[in-house]
Amino acid sequence: MNSLRAVAAVAATAVSVSLSAPAAAYPVDCAILLCLAGGWPASAECAHARAVFIARITPWPVEPPLQIWNCPMRASLNRETSPMERLFEIVLQHEGGPRPQSSVESSSELYLAQDQADVDISGPAYDFVRSIHVFQIEYRRHRNRDGDCNTWSTIREGTYGEQGDFAWARSTPAQVPSASAFRPGTSCSDYWFRGVFVDWTDYEGTYGFEEVRY
Repeated sequence: MNSLRAVAAVAATAVSVSLSAPAAAYPVDCAILLCLAGGWPASAECAHARAVFIARITPWPVEPPLQIWNCPMRASLNRETSPMERLFEIVLQHEGGPRPQSSVESSSELYLAQDQADVDISGPAYDFVRSIHVFQIEYRRHRNRDGDCNTWSTIREGTYGEQGDFAWARSTPAQVPSASAFRPGTSCSDYWFRGVFVDWTDYEGTYGFEEVRY
């Protein structure tokens, strides 16, 4: 299929993910990757994938919402298909049960990369992975009895590298996207905020975000 949104929609319809199924029985990060790329199509399957995506940024601890290294994208031997089409096949294969495999395919399916994708995702087709940003925000401000304005903040930003590797770095209030409810302003009024914000753009460039206050 030419449209990744259409692939994700088909995957969401075709794949039956049971919330009670053992985690190891289904590569949920493959579903997250497909559903995120396709703009989170309306389905029980993508709802489950999105719930896992959001649960991972719900303290504690705060985890990478997409853990692409847990999705065996190298599993298919059919090199005529695109990586996203192979991903679609993997999702269906895990849900639909075993199918005939060569010994090479069986062994390659066991391979998982260490903290990054197991195939090359450096091309623009996977920019939606690198569009994901996570902000963990803790901010406090008050004026003391002497009239001094005291501000304390710890903000860190999580980003994805070229191959889907995730890393944290220090950030500042100015870097927090405007879609967040974080609004410290410029006055010295008492203000307290604590939460985790994640945003992204899907394959077609549509913006999305979620925020968890705690």
